[in-house]
Amino acid sequence: MTPTLPELRIQIDKLDRELLALLNQRAHVAEQVGEVKRREGSPFFRPDRVAAVIEKIQQANTGPLKGEHVASIWREIMSACLALETPVRVAYLGPAGTFSEQAALQFFGASIEHVACSSIDEVFRATAGGSAGYGVVPVENSTEGVVSRSLDLFLNSPLHIVGETSLMVRHNLLRLSDSLEGIEAVYAHPQALAQCQGWLTAHLPNAERRTASSNAEGARLATTNPAWAGIASERAGVQFGLHTAAHAIQDDAFNRTRFAVVCLPQTLPAPAASGKDCISLIVSVPNRPGAVHDILGPLKTHGVSMTRFESRPARSGQWEYYFYIDLQGHPSQPHVGAALKELQQMCAFFKVLGDLPRRRLRRAPRCSNNSA
Repeated sequence: MTPTLPELRIQIDKLDRELLALLNQRAHVAEQVGEVKRREGSPFFRPDRVAAVIEKIQQANTGPLKGEHVASIWREIMSACLALETPVRVAYLGPAGTFSEQAALQFFGASIEHVACSSIDEVFRATAGGSAGYGVVPVENSTEGVVSRSLDLFLNSPLHIVGETSLMVRHNLLRLSDSLEGIEAVYAHPQALAQCQGWLTAHLPNAERRTASSNAEGARLATTNPAWAGIASERAGVQFGLHTAAHAIQDDAFNRTRFAVVCLPQTLPAPAASGKDCISLIVSVPNRPGAVHDILGPLKTHGVSMTRFESRPARSGQWEYYFYIDLQGHPSQPHVGAALKELQQMCAFFKVLGDLPRRRLRRAPRCSNNSA
């Protein structure tokens, strides 16, 4: 006989209590883990450990729950348990409601201490200065390419990359009413304005496009004038009590943004080789004929695959460039270590930004692969 709805709800209530008891048992063990880490001086947050646990749980899943839902549930469980071990302070481009905040929550879980910053520069300063343990910064968008400011800041920053996450970015037009009528100005981060320029030209050709420090700040500005609108996430619309005048106005339906998770090396050292790794580095070469061609030689000689090559002007006034390169492999592998050593010897500037398992980058294109 099929159970009735009240009977099924009684079963669910019983299971919920059992789940809560087990979660609290896990939390007690996590507190003991925190004490051990504190005595040993071990890092509290280990993204490779989080990824490994989630992957193991997904492989053990035989029920109706989808793998991505299992991953989301366990990420939040581990985030809550980590908060019992030690608070995890994460800096990102604020205010609340930005895609950067969403990326931080996606990577760390909801049980973090939020450090909302007014600019990407401030995210780097807060993380390097110790007021946040980790920072989350946009580095690349599938429509508009690299986020120049983030790449420039890596040049002189002591921070290194310990993780990456990718978001499907859907931009919405937010304002005090749900109509497109009477909009005189649209506020957003420059990347978002660029990602929506086709839609704006077609639907709001007479509206002035004004830049804001973040999309969430653009949404906040839209609350101050009924003739203004902002481009931001649904989360920002809820945060500021705005109507969605138009949904998903980005020109590319598959618009994605890649974010880097950064910290000081003493907060979290580079992970050991996993067998599926990616190295990111910045180099520059002397301004002479054939110099760029020459830096590819060590990679070919030692059989190291390059999966990304971007150039940025050095701003020296001498037409010099920095090159941002992604390589497959880990520095501890003999052929990769030999290639890096040889490459460093011929470069005027050489800096490894990070090396990390590629499994964390599986949602993004390229070896890994922004909007604020």
